[in-house]
Amino acid sequence: MPIPTTVDDHIATKGVDRMLVGLVVNPIAGMGGRVGLKGTDGEATLAEARRRGAEPPAPARVRAFLGRLGDAVQRVRWLTAGGSMGEDILREAFPQGAAIEVVHRPASERTTPEDTRSACAAFLARGASAIVFCGGDGTARDVHAAVGSRCPVLGVPAGVKMYSGVFALSPEAAAEVLLLRLAGEAEEGEGEVADVDEEAYRDGRLAVRLHGIVRVVRAPLLVQAMKSATVLSEEADYQEAIAKYVVELLREREGTLAVLGAGTTVEAVARALGIAKTPLGVDVVDVAKGTVVATDASEAGLLEALGRHRGPALVVVSPIGAQGFVLGRGTQQISPAVIEAAGGPESVLVVGTPHKLLGMSVLRVDTGDAGLDARFSGWRRVIVGYHEMRMVRVESASGAPADG
Repeated sequence: MPIPTTVDDHIATKGVDRMLVGLVVNPIAGMGGRVGLKGTDGEATLAEARRRGAEPPAPARVRAFLGRLGDAVQRVRWLTAGGSMGEDILREAFPQGAAIEVVHRPASERTTPEDTRSACAAFLARGASAIVFCGGDGTARDVHAAVGSRCPVLGVPAGVKMYSGVFALSPEAAAEVLLLRLAGEAEEGEGEVADVDEEAYRDGRLAVRLHGIVRVVRAPLLVQAMKSATVLSEEADYQEAIAKYVVELLREREGTLAVLGAGTTVEAVARALGIAKTPLGVDVVDVAKGTVVATDASEAGLLEALGRHRGPALVVVSPIGAQGFVLGRGTQQISPAVIEAAGGPESVLVVGTPHKLLGMSVLRVDTGDAGLDARFSGWRRVIVGYHEMRMVRVESASGAPADG
């Protein structure tokens, strides 16, 4: 649902004045993703992420969001927090011509959840018409704590889990929603703020808690739903049928290395291979030997395993809940570099039970690499049973057109 770059003219015809928008960035959001930590909550986890060489994805995500706004930025007066929480990126993106007011300054370079809450409280005090935040579920919780339902919010996705229904599908989609808001055409609705118990998540247990409801700036097909978990007795039968067929495909090519993503359907594939699977992590299996090469691997661990292997490799992934993401959410360890090392988009097997695909008109990818997303997009086969496949359209969440 692309928005034309002539949106300024459209806004002018409607007489919309410059809008006051708060922007707050969680600079450490998502750092645990590619290094296999499944989140960045808590000082100890953040320290471990840094020890593993994690780089923060949030700055690039905000730049992509701001870049898509184009000349329409002239229609926004930005309220923001100092330094890495918004000010630096805004001044870098718009060295001339953007109205920027810093309403909160963190006490140190090591920002805290309290900084996010204080910034949002300052946005409200200044009369912001909308608040845009960049982060994950933890950031959404902090925004909700400060804002409640007093001001509509919109999340630019940069976290690991992102179970809340307050995020745009991608940074570019967030920009398109804001452009619609500027044009007076965006909707408002309710969005659930949810988060996962990270300690349980790292142990392979999914414990999701609903923390509250916020007002969300939204547009059809551009803002995600809250993730859902499928709990149906017949799912196990479908999963076993899918697993049997996937194992046949893996064993067809001699020396195949299997990269197994998260989810219960992929876990069924592991059981069919006779190995124990990290339920919410990414494992690597030598199919011929029936041995686990890497358990709960980070991006670096996956690249190392693929680099040592001389035979073919296949990546097995399943869509996430009601959101339909097959790459780029939940298991960021399966990064663009990992997919390329495995052999590119054609090395990826997408699996999903018929119930999981029910109601999903499209699947989505958001790897952070627009070129890869475009190559992965288009009509793809999804394995839904034993020798049963369904053609499903895959779209880039950033709006990049499919190759071919």
